[in-house]
Amino acid sequence: MAVAGPGPGGAEPGPELSLAREPCRAKFLVAERENLRDTQHCYPVRVSGAEENEPAGLRERKKLATRQAIGVAAMRLAVQRGLESVHVEDIAAEAGVSARTFNNYFASKGEAICALAMERVRQIGAALSARPAGEPLKDAIEAAVLAQYADREQAPDKEWLACFRMVVESPALQGEYLRTQDAAQHALAEAIATRTGSDLTSDMFPSVLAGAVMAATNVACARWIHADPPTALGPLVRTALGHVSSLAGARAAPPANSVANARRAPHADRAAPRHPTPDRSGTTPRPPSE
Repeated sequence: MAVAGPGPGGAEPGPELSLAREPCRAKFLVAERENLRDTQHCYPVRVSGAEENEPAGLRERKKLATRQAIGVAAMRLAVQRGLESVHVEDIAAEAGVSARTFNNYFASKGEAICALAMERVRQIGAALSARPAGEPLKDAIEAAVLAQYADREQAPDKEWLACFRMVVESPALQGEYLRTQDAAQHALAEAIATRTGSDLTSDMFPSVLAGAVMAATNVACARWIHADPPTALGPLVRTALGHVSSLAGARAAPPANSVANARRAPHADRAAPRHPTPDRSGTTPRPPSE
């Protein structure tokens, strides 16, 4: 879920790079708060009701808050200045921590940026665990995921989105992104396994469903990043999840064209009768008598 974040295969523009970033610098100076909200479109950092009630110690909660602050600062500065122009010291100063503290949490600026996607999945897992026990799995998953995009109903600024796209599609982030995706998918599979009482070592269902949910959110984020004109992310995620909801519930009906084909050929699973074809002489051979 993808999961949003930088997608594989993205290319970083060349000459347009500095030109597109100039409007972004101005916009960050004029509307810092608004753009911070936009930075969290694909990497929302939210505190759910379930997390507020967690019996976590103060130390762990401070660690989580610091990790989130560093990740948001890294993404915000990368969008504002360009990924290659941001250094660890800049991110640490923006987050209000020392460079040493940064290194205690992350090995690189790319890891800090991509960690926001991991945090989103952690929040989805926590929300899934807090859903009512009798709620159908597909409904529980949809609610847990969509809660992270509840306030993403407005389209972002076009110039800001162009700068954001340059960051998340930078080839420099692809390796870290793939590592984060793998860890996030496993974390979501564990949450689904807990919800369904499944064993990840013997049952593939939680992992398959987690992969489908991650793929749906990644596709939605990719569509959002490249939308022209820009569109809201929340409805795209909702639509994408609708395509995979059947995996968590009853078997979905086949596509309309498949239904039509089935009506035309109700016994398609049986071997079709072979019709005799004319031989070289043009005479159609008669079937052998029984």
